[in-house]
Amino acid sequence: MTHSFDTVIIGAGAAGLFCAGIAGQLGQKVLLLDHSEKVAEKIRISGGGRANFTNRDVTAANFSGENPHFCRSALARYTPRDFMALMQRHHIAFHEKHKGQLFCDRSAEDLIGMLLAECAAGGVQRWQPCSIKSIRSLDSANATSYEIESDRGVVAARSVVIATGGLSIPKIGASDFGYRVARQFGLRVVPPRPALVPLIFDGADWKPYAQLAGLSLPVRIATGSKKSETTFLEDLLFTHRGLSGPAVLQISSYWTVGSAIRLDLAPGHDLPQALARAKASSRKLIANELAALVPSRLAEAWVQQDGGRQRPIGEASDKALNALAQQLARWELTPTGTEGYKKAEVTAGGVDTRDLSSRTMESKQPGLYFIGEAVDVTGWLGGYNFQWAWASAFACAQALANAH
Repeated sequence: MTHSFDTVIIGAGAAGLFCAGIAGQLGQKVLLLDHSEKVAEKIRISGGGRANFTNRDVTAANFSGENPHFCRSALARYTPRDFMALMQRHHIAFHEKHKGQLFCDRSAEDLIGMLLAECAAGGVQRWQPCSIKSIRSLDSANATSYEIESDRGVVAARSVVIATGGLSIPKIGASDFGYRVARQFGLRVVPPRPALVPLIFDGADWKPYAQLAGLSLPVRIATGSKKSETTFLEDLLFTHRGLSGPAVLQISSYWTVGSAIRLDLAPGHDLPQALARAKASSRKLIANELAALVPSRLAEAWVQQDGGRQRPIGEASDKALNALAQQLARWELTPTGTEGYKKAEVTAGGVDTRDLSSRTMESKQPGLYFIGEAVDVTGWLGGYNFQWAWASAFACAQALANAH
């Protein structure tokens, strides 16, 4: 027996659930499939269990990819205000943390419940768990349709939406399914890589800093050449294997293998001036004076690497102090890699936006759409990737309703 639907959406995460609910409410007969028993695991674990579901201030500048402007159309047509209004209609309380980040007051489960309620309002049928064996297109004189063979039977549909995400956090069911479907239909895929992920360092150069695990401080972090330099002002966290914290997660989306990152460990301070002033008036050790500018453990780690720094600051030469200040203000180091998909919050890369419509999310293969993390659009840390999920899903759902 073949089951018939207008649209089949594969992937019951943020983008898939949202798209299904809207499309259903716009009159589409929708089937939502997922290989996992649970929906929206990424929502469930995000934001410490409270889901950083959007950011109050979202522009295309908060996203990266081969074509960073691709996301502009969808983001303009479904804004954070629109999603906040939906939350309010469902009486879900939320609050703003720093830098515009919005979180559920109680639990991410409230957000998941809202998305399921929206699907119910649209009469969406949901098959979970359900594995897909094959997807093939059936071209007739008038249109392209699709036949999907699943372990719950054969499904016929006029449109297929791929909302299966990327490769990050494999323990909650991440897979390369979306990329495989794209390639099957001749679409290009930008090589995926872990993003919003801690960086690791190996070797003797890192040894003095491994002991600083757990230490956090605000930094300015940068990568790239002068013309294409990307910079963030965020908190840095030392780990046993390298560096993490918001600063490193942000820069990891722009870092490329073999390139360096640059850290200003005391942003807002004129280090040469501060050390020169201390030299003129203090009898303290260099480490003690540095501890007024950076955390004492970090100051000690820097001083221990050079015997010439283990003395009162008044005995140090101007040249030595200036060199120390410059090193702290522009600490350049090259990561050996990242913590990989198991620690990555998102996947960069994905279905090439050159093969997608920025207005509808439809691919060059008629009737086949890609939304959310499966697409080569990667947002900053702070709710931006969820807003891309909502915006791309909304654009797709509107297109589905208009197409039929």
